[in-house]
Amino acid sequence: MSSPLASDALALLHRVFGFKTFRPGQQAIIDAILAGRDVLAIMPTGAGKSLCYQLPALMRPGVTLVVSPLIALMRDQVAQLRALGVEAGSLNSTTSPEEYQHLRDVLRAGEPLLLYVAPERLARPGTLEYLARHPIKALVIDEAHCVSQWGHDFRPEYLTLGQVRQALGNIQTLAFTATADTATRADIEQRLFPEPPERFVGGFDRPNLFLAMRPKTDTRRQILAFVKAHKGDSGIIYCASRAGTEALADALSVSGVRALPYHAGLDKAVREANQDAFVAEDGLVMVATIAFGMGIDKPDVRFVCHANMPRSIEAYYQEIGRAGRDGLPADTLTFYGLDDMRLYRSRIEEGAADDDRKRLDIQRLNALFALCEAPRCRRQTLLAYFGETIEPCGHCDICQHGVVTTDATVEARKVMSAMLRTGQRFATEHLVNILMGTETDAVREWNHHHLPTFGVGRDHARPVWRALFRQMYAAGLIEPDFLAHGRWTMTPRGNAVLRQGEPFLVRADVLDAASGTPGRRPPATAAPRPALADKDRALFEALRVVRRTLAETESVPPYVIFPDRTLIEMASRRPRRLADLEGIHGIGARKLARYGAAFLAVLEQAPAES
Repeated sequence: MSSPLASDALALLHRVFGFKTFRPGQQAIIDAILAGRDVLAIMPTGAGKSLCYQLPALMRPGVTLVVSPLIALMRDQVAQLRALGVEAGSLNSTTSPEEYQHLRDVLRAGEPLLLYVAPERLARPGTLEYLARHPIKALVIDEAHCVSQWGHDFRPEYLTLGQVRQALGNIQTLAFTATADTATRADIEQRLFPEPPERFVGGFDRPNLFLAMRPKTDTRRQILAFVKAHKGDSGIIYCASRAGTEALADALSVSGVRALPYHAGLDKAVREANQDAFVAEDGLVMVATIAFGMGIDKPDVRFVCHANMPRSIEAYYQEIGRAGRDGLPADTLTFYGLDDMRLYRSRIEEGAADDDRKRLDIQRLNALFALCEAPRCRRQTLLAYFGETIEPCGHCDICQHGVVTTDATVEARKVMSAMLRTGQRFATEHLVNILMGTETDAVREWNHHHLPTFGVGRDHARPVWRALFRQMYAAGLIEPDFLAHGRWTMTPRGNAVLRQGEPFLVRADVLDAASGTPGRRPPATAAPRPALADKDRALFEALRVVRRTLAETESVPPYVIFPDRTLIEMASRRPRRLADLEGIHGIGARKLARYGAAFLAVLEQAPAES
């Protein structure tokens, strides 16, 4: 770092935030902000987006106005900044009169201030007029993908933010998001910036996340086993329905896991209490619909599990991104099936406003299903969707156990022959019955037991044929019409396999597992535990007790005091003096003075590091 301004930023990074160096991509974004340029930054969750605008805000007088979608997210970020000794506040429905008065005093003084506000509050009469009378230096838009109708989490109230910028005198505008494909990025730029901003795409890879996917079989049993392998860890399990969240939370509780449900149908007080418990407690599992997560800034979530396939590849990426935000290893596991495809495809067909949106949503859904059935590295397939190319990652279920492909051309031709001979009018189970030679009432009613294809698939078990339908769909050989009871039709690519000699390869492990062959399909193994030696476990838990006590006293989440990563480093290094604490990740000057003695008292009682 050569410029004085850059040197000041690095010194501030260490003194206030307790970090020795910037994470990849942060320095370039901060340099552009300090140079006064507009910025659009797409950075993966956990890459340190917030620091990119928080640190410049401390280096110049006046207000940095941060638009954030949820009160809970504002509250936690303000608490974290204040714990660092940074002046911050929020304008929302929970702001007390005393807090309003304090913010007015800071605004009048013109001191550096990070002011968080919901877009709805900015739209209220008088809010913009009041703010415009003060030195607003920058407008920050967090979760900027919410502004785009092409995005997966569109919020109409974000559409006013272009006018907000103009009303504040076309001030510097900084937009941040973790998920934005090409169409969404273009929409963000068009709606928020009068001129193209400086764009930073920091990569989408989260190398600390272990990626695993499984077709649904006995999903509840598999989830219980997965959670018990993460005993003592905080985690999130996403379900497609409200009833599903409550049933699974009950099942986990009966099995001895501390689990709570969260969905929009719960009483507001119960919902908020459950969310507060998840933020405040170690080792709690939240079983939730997609209504949960955006407002959660908890860095030590060790796993995210999907009991049902997410609705798009962007949603999947954002939801698994809530694990491992502290950079330590975390585990993800997704269950999927054609029932999920049927549900989401029907919603798209019935709900999309226009053909272009419908087509895009179907493409996103198909891309996710292709990821689920991918015959190669999960991370390669996922990042290819976002335009990135990497070598096999070595940290997903496929890489970890290897992939063997097998030629399934003959089987695919049998499937498509059965489809064509029945007029492409039937769904999976009826076609499987024909292939297996099972004379059901429906098969006899349609005289399908007389077809040449009746019974040609007896050499495979029924789950094999179901798996083949999934593989053929993911590979683009067949197309479902979920609005017509899931009937299958053949695509041009399918015709090439059936009639033109094009081969069709599938993952051998999928077919082996579907056949019921024991031990062939690898389990969804958990990612390695965080780097904490067994000899340090007791000390780490003692430090957690101190953290929990301080957090309860100050009415803040425990990670506002220190994240797990900081406690792990304390337990490993076992410092004996305050000066030794200063070099530990996440301990800046304010936190050292405020909390150092309490943790040092525990560390002094532990045996010295051997």
